[in-house]
Amino acid sequence: MELRALRIDDEAEARAAHAELATEGFAFLPFYDPNEPWAAYLERVERLRYGAGLPPGYVPWTDLYAAVDGVVVGRVSVRHRLTEALLQVGGHIGYGVRPAYRRRGYATELLRAGLGVAHGLGIDQALVTCDDENVGSAAVIERCGGVLEDVRSVPGGSPKRRYWVPTREALSPAR
Repeated sequence: MELRALRIDDEAEARAAHAELATEGFAFLPFYDPNEPWAAYLERVERLRYGAGLPPGYVPWTDLYAAVDGVVVGRVSVRHRLTEALLQVGGHIGYGVRPAYRRRGYATELLRAGLGVAHGLGIDQALVTCDDENVGSAAVIERCGGVLEDVRSVPGGSPKRRYWVPTREALSPAR
């Protein structure tokens, strides 16, 4: 698995991943506009992720995309700081894996990579959340050292499990 930024030649795979995960309510491509030319999208998102022109309430972030044999299979996003809303349900790190590539260890690798990025940003404990009924994601977070703080109700949404995960763990060899 290769972890990297999206490239111009990833367009078809990334758009397919976005469409697949949108059916589950997950926005694979941040700030995505299907009518925008791919090169323009990549440039715009690059500016946004560094904070240039971010909408109110958003924070700079780092994305890493997982590619296997040229296929984009997943993404991890690391938010550089928490807002009040992110502290409640979004957390520092979010990740998603395309349905056909689940149960192969990619989510664990993505979360560990995200924890490494968070550590590099000076975040000692990363908040990682998942839907309460998402047992697969809960297992990934716990495998990466996550300690459940609580489960919070979300108005109009699924309850969220909130875990604190030490980022230093990401620097040690895989367990």
